[in-house]
Amino acid sequence: FDEYVGRCPSQKLSIVSRQANERRNWMDKTESLSHTKWECKYHVVFIPKGRRKTLYAQLRKHLGEVFRALAQHKESRIEEGHLMVDHVHMMISIPPKYAVSQVVGYIKGKSAIHLARVYGEKKRNFVGQHFWARGYFVSTVGRDEQVIRNYIRHQEKEDERLEQLGLWR
Repeated sequence: FDEYVGRCPSQKLSIVSRQANERRNWMDKTESLSHTKWECKYHVVFIPKGRRKTLYAQLRKHLGEVFRALAQHKESRIEEGHLMVDHVHMMISIPPKYAVSQVVGYIKGKSAIHLARVYGEKKRNFVGQHFWARGYFVSTVGRDEQVIRNYIRHQEKEDERLEQLGLWR
């Protein structure tokens, strides 16, 4: 109420309408289930077993499509993602009826099976269903969504910059 003190009625009206617009914009961004409005986004990182540098060109492009399809099976959506040479970053939107561990475990497990079927016959040392290491990193996104999106997009450049700094030590 403090921001209304000493203002004329038209100023009060503009503040109220601006706040209503902000609420409406937020509601447009949310998802919904039968009785729930939600916006649950997570930053998830996981690595291949032994941190093998196996996520190269063709495989990296193909994995993005596989991850998106698998996320849809659990009514989730990958908002942002980047496949690094030795790890995966993604921002994923997961409905509250699913546990994060359930969705991430599903994506990792089914993608490993898919990789074993499609690429396992072509490479001798391909371990298939043991492709991903156990565990993962997860963090809620919240209000700093744009910061996390930029971090995911520019992660590869930042890693290269840090590597170059390490060469000079």
